Amino acid sequence: MQPDFSKNNGLLSVILQDFDTKQVLMNGFMNEEAFELTKKENVVWFYSRSKQRLWKKGESSGNVQHVVEMTLDCDQDALLIQVIPAGPTCHLGNVSCFDDPYFNLEILEKTIQDRIKNPKEGSYTKYLLEQGLDKILKKSSEEMTETIIACKNQDKDEIISEASDLFYHVLLLLNSQEVSLNDIKENLETRHGKAHSYKRRKEITNW
Repeated sequence: MQPDFSKNNGLLSVILQDFDTKQVLMNGFMNEEAFELTKKENVVWFYSRSKQRLWKKGESSGNVQHVVEMTLDCDQDALLIQVIPAGPTCHLGNVSCFDDPYFNLEILEKTIQDRIKNPKEGSYTKYLLEQGLDKILKKSSEEMTETIIACKNQDKDEIISEASDLFYHVLLLLNSQEVSLNDIKENLETRHGKAHSYKRRKEITNW
């Protein structure tokens, strides 16, 4: 399906969304040339309505937006682009131009991945990693047991607290073994006959 540039003075409304966390990052506009450049270079180009020129997102800051997936809406005049940003998307230095207090498991995982690559002195994650796999396994097992006990006691607040601890430790365990949430999602979707493109994340090598 091709964009319909006959509408909106030849412009597409474009939403950028973080491929990993699904956070909405910004809204911009593309003309046909910007769209073709985006497809060709696999980084996002826009058309500036105020300056009336093409511009590559991140051309000054270096925070380019690497394209993973592009999806048109049903009217073919709006585009959703899932990206892997090289840095903050907003020109004010924020992750998102909408500056919303966004959090999900993917963001927790990214924090864990950053701690693995860049250990932070005094952090609990650094401590567990230094202690090794057996320690991480032991803590994961303990948190699973505590979650089970909380469920057995039917204590909702305690269930939430213990399950939150469990999610953290399981994510750390998985990532210490180089297994990501996307790997799990891809496997689950394959089981349900809905193969997706999480593997595209691994195909991006030019950044």
